[in-house]
Amino acid sequence: QLRCALEGPAQAIFARSGISFKAEGLHDALRGARTLLSGTSGTSELEHDARILARSLGIRSIAAIDHWVNYRERFVRGGTLVLPDEAWVGDEVAVAEAARALPGLPVFQKTNHYLERMLAEIRESPARPHATRRVLYVLEPVRSAWGLAGTPGEFRALDFFMTRLPSLVGGSPYEVRMRPHPSDPPGKYDRWERSDGAGTITVDASSSLPDAIAWADWVGGCETFAMVVALKAGKRVITSLPPDAPACRLPFPDVQRLGTI
Repeated sequence: QLRCALEGPAQAIFARSGISFKAEGLHDALRGARTLLSGTSGTSELEHDARILARSLGIRSIAAIDHWVNYRERFVRGGTLVLPDEAWVGDEVAVAEAARALPGLPVFQKTNHYLERMLAEIRESPARPHATRRVLYVLEPVRSAWGLAGTPGEFRALDFFMTRLPSLVGGSPYEVRMRPHPSDPPGKYDRWERSDGAGTITVDASSSLPDAIAWADWVGGCETFAMVVALKAGKRVITSLPPDAPACRLPFPDVQRLGTI
């Protein structure tokens, strides 16, 4: 039996997943449950509240971490740390990071079926030869301005990427597709769209992530999960974190830093 408490983008994702489930409020979903399986979003209060409630009810709590950064911060809200009984991660790199950031917490490596399915779909849709440089830019809320108040980090990184784009494509015509994060509101990146003699830059929310990665020659972004998918699919991946930002925390040495290219 699967009962789900869902908010935000998760509602649409679960609706099209093919999984049979019953959507309920948090308290109803946990009433009589034996186990809680929660996500670990950096912003969701629902998942944090679920772990608090599960602890108070004596329900076993498992948290799935589908990323490689901010492990401890994912379990803190308002200065309060609430850990699950165990964590699930998807690879050896994540196992090591969880052991470092969350000492004493049991950590288990599980197959990341979501990642495997996306890689299979990318392989089924290989990019075709073309003269235009195709660039996919995957976006995410950064929640830090790196010392420049009033300018979100994702905007600063995108501006930095745009200034370096001509040298990156080497004078070739280009097409850039900016792919918003599921939590981004509509229109957030519209002001970066343009079309001129050199190339086009558009917001793309229509294609699937595997299709978007298969289409691209290379992929840029800050340090989002989609960059790791692209890297594992054999694409060139570049982090656009500006020079005064901290180093990209994705623990994959093949991710290039834009400021050094």
